[in-house]
Amino acid sequence: MRTIINMLHEASTRFPNRAYATKKTDEGWSAYTYQEIDCQSDKVAAVLIANGCLEGCTFGLLAEGRPEWIISELGMMKARGLSVPLSIKLNPDEIAFRLNHSEAKGIFTSSNTLDNVIKALSMVEQKPMLYYLDSMDERLASVVKENNWIEGKDYIVWDTLIQNGTDILERVPDMVKDIEAKIHEDDTVTICYTSGTTGNPKGIMLTHLNYWANSHDAVRLFDLPDEVFETLIVLPVDHSFAHTVGIYTSMLKGITLHFVDARGSNASIIRNFPKNLTETNPVFLMTVPSITGNFMKKMVQGVSQKGKFIDGIFQSGLKAGIKRNGDGFNRPGFLVQLSTFFPYALASLLVFPALRKVFGNRMMYCVGGGALLEAKQQHFFAAIGVPVYQGYGLTEAAPIISSNSPKGFKFGTSGKVAPTVTCKIMKNSTEEAKIGERGEIVIQGLNVMKGYFKNPEATAEVLRDGPDGRWLWTGDLGYMDKDGFLTVTGRAKALLIGKDGEKYSPEEVEEVMLNNTDIINQLIVYNDHNSFTCALVTLQDEIIRSLIKQEQITTPESLHERIIELLTEYEGEAKRTIPSQWLPARFAIIPKPFSEADGLVNSTMKLVRYKVVEFYQKRFDNLYESEQENNRLNIEALKELYF
Repeated sequence: MRTIINMLHEASTRFPNRAYATKKTDEGWSAYTYQEIDCQSDKVAAVLIANGCLEGCTFGLLAEGRPEWIISELGMMKARGLSVPLSIKLNPDEIAFRLNHSEAKGIFTSSNTLDNVIKALSMVEQKPMLYYLDSMDERLASVVKENNWIEGKDYIVWDTLIQNGTDILERVPDMVKDIEAKIHEDDTVTICYTSGTTGNPKGIMLTHLNYWANSHDAVRLFDLPDEVFETLIVLPVDHSFAHTVGIYTSMLKGITLHFVDARGSNASIIRNFPKNLTETNPVFLMTVPSITGNFMKKMVQGVSQKGKFIDGIFQSGLKAGIKRNGDGFNRPGFLVQLSTFFPYALASLLVFPALRKVFGNRMMYCVGGGALLEAKQQHFFAAIGVPVYQGYGLTEAAPIISSNSPKGFKFGTSGKVAPTVTCKIMKNSTEEAKIGERGEIVIQGLNVMKGYFKNPEATAEVLRDGPDGRWLWTGDLGYMDKDGFLTVTGRAKALLIGKDGEKYSPEEVEEVMLNNTDIINQLIVYNDHNSFTCALVTLQDEIIRSLIKQEQITTPESLHERIIELLTEYEGEAKRTIPSQWLPARFAIIPKPFSEADGLVNSTMKLVRYKVVEFYQKRFDNLYESEQENNRLNIEALKELYF
């Protein structure tokens, strides 16, 4: 049977003493082996069954990444329950919506996330039991006292949960095995809510078979060895990329997962990440563009502070490395390799090793997902010797659809389609695109979701039957090139629309701008049936301050003029591939970065496009109504920031 639970049992047999997951404690890094996690998840399952869990019972799971997260989810599955993984960045209203919509009978949470969960529970129609992933502490004690909770009825702490499970299995040894025997590969095991970048979240129903197929595809894409790989998990584990590639693919190859130290608060994750990298010394890293982009920015700034000599070696070596690599798939010939040999060799000897040391001394590569990774980052990291292999996926596809890998990669693309996935590019509902033609990405495979929970209308929109079976219409635009690499260009529902009704992907324009303009921190281009395109930008603060100092700029007006010059420098490069009507003619400088606090960035650090447009609608109106007024607002923003 192709199930997650069978994958776990096989891992427990093949890698019994191999560390599956570790966490930081006061005594150091504490490891849980594959066998221990298999055993402990039996105990969680026993308690859930004893508490009345029937087939299809749902449980929210809201906590930072940690071994107990994995144990809890596997316990739910063994009891034939469903896990509802929730982001630690959700606010109480969002948590309550998901618990109500999924009809959760319990909520697994931690000390870090307790406060928001308690606020959410006041809005939940049927109050679920709280399963606490920590021992009793001041935070929980305060809640218990305030609400007159009874242990075992309203809540249970982790130590007690495991002990109760042990006691139950001593009395009824086959309780969990008997329930497990009824598990089928088509059973739904998770309801994963979308992060809502284009509207209300939907609950994606994924099955054992979905995860089984996608995990096996990941292994085949990357040719992973047994009991060699280790990684540091910094991405939220509710995120489908970390969920599948981290938790489930690991079972197939005995991969060890180290979780970033989040003790005290979830803010600790960012603070402890660099230190934990060197402590755990991972072999590969799962990442998103915001993380690798931050590494790249700090590396460039760090080298520039070493003086002109070292910076010169770095810049020359970087350019040489980028030339030598070509697009990754098509490498330049002997003359280019020869002409770039010396600067690249010098930087590889004197500069690049120090940059790679940030990741430890075993890092082979990073795998990128969650958002489009600009080609600039791919070129940079490949040149310094830590390639970032960009992939593409959707939670609806469990999530891997395609990926670059050491076996084959091309910068600027999302790689080759996964082995068991069939992919078509559709120009419309009936016409398939030719090689190089853009259209909607449509896929078929064992990884495709069962549907959206309690939402048959939305399910019917994206899961459509054809003469050759059922297909998932992703809503993403892209094309397949002659070498078989998939390139994703943007969302079908987030298009730029000109006055003439012509449409274009905003992500394509944004990527070109970000690749060719250093001063932009964040960017969103916009056109809703207008005669020209415009853009909102937030600025790279350190670069602007350095520019002011270097060029001795003394007024916000002069700075504004210089920034507009720099913002339009990309146009020569862009006009080669992008029609001029889609290149921004006007820019609004936003003083405050788009953030999660404002709801403008989701948990995977993607801009939530429709929310940014709603939030800044007046600013967009100013851009179209009066260039003079827009300039005045820009100068005010620069004055506030720098003068």
